[in-house]
Amino acid sequence: MTRRFELLAPAGGMESLRAALRFGADAVYLGGPMLQLRAGSAGFDMDGVARAAEIAHERDCRLYVAVNAFANESDIAALDDYARALSDAGIDGVIASDLGVIARLRERAPELPVHVSTQANCLNSAAARAYSAMGVRRIVLGREMTLDQIRALRDAVPDDLELEAFVHGAMCMAYSGRCLISAYLTGRSANRGDCTQPCRWNYHLMEETRPGEFFPVEEDERGTSILSSFDLNCLGFLNQLMDAGVTSFKIEGRMKSAYYVATVVNAYRRRIDAIFDGTAAPEHTALLQRELDCVSHRPYASGFYFGEMKLHAPAEGTYLQGAVFAGIVTAAANGRIEMELRNRVRAGERLELVSPDSLGESFVVREIRNMAGEALPEAAVPGRIYVMDCDCPAKPGDLLRRKMEK
Repeated sequence: MTRRFELLAPAGGMESLRAALRFGADAVYLGGPMLQLRAGSAGFDMDGVARAAEIAHERDCRLYVAVNAFANESDIAALDDYARALSDAGIDGVIASDLGVIARLRERAPELPVHVSTQANCLNSAAARAYSAMGVRRIVLGREMTLDQIRALRDAVPDDLELEAFVHGAMCMAYSGRCLISAYLTGRSANRGDCTQPCRWNYHLMEETRPGEFFPVEEDERGTSILSSFDLNCLGFLNQLMDAGVTSFKIEGRMKSAYYVATVVNAYRRRIDAIFDGTAAPEHTALLQRELDCVSHRPYASGFYFGEMKLHAPAEGTYLQGAVFAGIVTAAANGRIEMELRNRVRAGERLELVSPDSLGESFVVREIRNMAGEALPEAAVPGRIYVMDCDCPAKPGDLLRRKMEK
């Protein structure tokens, strides 16, 4: 394992961007104002893209912008100015899937590195070499590839062509995410960045001669979601992805919260570092896996890396979450912290610290005060700053969570 490895995190806004960088990402990807495959609320305007690049570079990290929607004819001409604007913003690469978009980006901004999106379904070395001949710097591998297929592709492509693979997050019920369900049911196309996520809705079966009689196909106490896929989780076999030739490990989640991004990046950063430090013992990996259980997720699986998808644990419902995001530490000194609240906290509860500097620290909230110094039984207004004693080594930018009762 002589190659340099990159942990690549998502950012749907500035808060997530800062969380990703603070908790150990080597690079961050986001959407700009054009052709990004997420809702507009998860995109940055051009001033935001330039500022994000500046923030990333201050931490010696890289910033990539997704331009990975499939383009209409009217989009192509607009790419000329957009390509120049992205280059002028100082980003480190652009992620694209449409062949015409890739060609146009290479023509108009040849100095801008291009990464081929997983949406392009690159599954073989012939396709990878063709993209490389166009000047593409990196291939984001199709999600359907096995470790053996990745290894074979790596051996058959130029050494300077980088390989990136998803290691964590949601998987679409479609071929590399190219899904038509949303467009069919709602008129909003997933391939244009406007997915309504109907694969995660609840469905029932109706027999043709019994209209109005609905039968559950598979049901638990949370309902039925027969199209909903599992969430990818590669924490336990990152070393095998390294050995197969992957150099960039990508976390999905531009629509996720800063808490989600921070927690997942923190776990993968520690896992990668432990592999190289020789401290990746099973008990350490299990501890990091418990961190990943603290964010909202569907049952975890290994994707297609071993061929047949393998669950990490029995499927127990549609969504699972082991902890609730309580708030962000905004100031810390002399055993006391100020916290910007996200979810209710009561005096007497135990909070856990999520920090890049420590793992497993927790404390009991003995007293809560507002900024005027008044004692309160609970912190209840999201966005407001509250003060409390804390005997953990908290720092500004750390997060606090409350374990959920089972």
